[in-house]
Amino acid sequence: MLYLATMPAGGPPVPMNRIALEANVPRKFLELILADLRDAGLLHSQRGKMGGYVLSRPGYLISLGEVIRVIEGPLALVPCVSRTAYRPCKDCKSEADCAIRHAMARVRDETARILDGTSLADAAAKQMAAA
Repeated sequence: MLYLATMPAGGPPVPMNRIALEANVPRKFLELILADLRDAGLLHSQRGKMGGYVLSRPGYLISLGEVIRVIEGPLALVPCVSRTAYRPCKDCKSEADCAIRHAMARVRDETARILDGTSLADAAAKQMAAA
């Protein structure tokens, strides 16, 4: 996604082989990731000789949080604080009194604040500046 965010807007689709090479990711693994990102509406794909992938919207409108949630799942480190995959902990006596749960909720909130507040364009620009 970071590599695609560096491509010019309105440019041609980027072939999967090129993305795999640039990201140093095995093609078969990348295929699964790209399919998930496409199904989530973050990418458009085009088949054929001139086919490949493009971002579905400008990089400044896609957050790292969106991408990570698609690839990795919920941001919460424990299920009892997840906003999208909540599950009570089996050994918890009282969620209201659980110090670990309260700390993990703060971690989740700060993680979401940072990742949702960082666009692909922001991250790609920092990556380019560091290179």
